[in-house]
Amino acid sequence: MVAILLYWLAINVVGFFLFGLDKLKAVRKERRVPEKRLFLIAALGGAAGAWIGMRSFRHKTKHASFTFGVPALLLLNIVCISLLIKAFG
Repeated sequence: MVAILLYWLAINVVGFFLFGLDKLKAVRKERRVPEKRLFLIAALGGAAGAWIGMRSFRHKTKHASFTFGVPALLLLNIVCISLLIKAFG
């Protein structure tokens, strides 16, 4: 169970910082983090960090795919983590 929670924490930290990095690169007009990568991290368990990053950095908040997709992935993440904890915890 500890491994599951450590993974969840780590992937959410990555999700949070990827949104911050993408925002910084957008402001500097540099090459951006691909949206597929942002969604992949969210789908792999980092949706909470991605959502907090969206709100904190005010980034991707006007894109419907992110404003609906990330919360949907967050719900899916919660279900999956709960099932994993129930099965292995």
